[in-house]
Amino acid sequence: MGWPVSGFLRTAIRGKRTERALASARVLDRAVDNQLACVAGLPADARERAADHLAELVLLAQAYRHYANGWISHRELDHRGRRATARLTELRAARPTAAHLTERD
Repeated sequence: MGWPVSGFLRTAIRGKRTERALASARVLDRAVDNQLACVAGLPADARERAADHLAELVLLAQAYRHYANGWISHRELDHRGRRATARLTELRAARPTAAHLTERD
């Protein structure tokens, strides 16, 4: 067992965690907002991938807000973060590679 934590200290710790979680959500929101206008100008296939990418970021920001509100645990936040990272990696890998020609055929 650890040392007993006073109510004040517990509130201060929770306050810092909440602030960090909400700050992370705001960063993700800004990233989505900054990219959203660009999505409309993309070709259809790229637009769909970009929208999926931004949707994952929105879900991750939502998870940070849920953690800040005490609705999910740190373990669940970590789980959702790992799932979002895996999905973003999957979306990146699904992108067709462009042909790079260095010699004339």
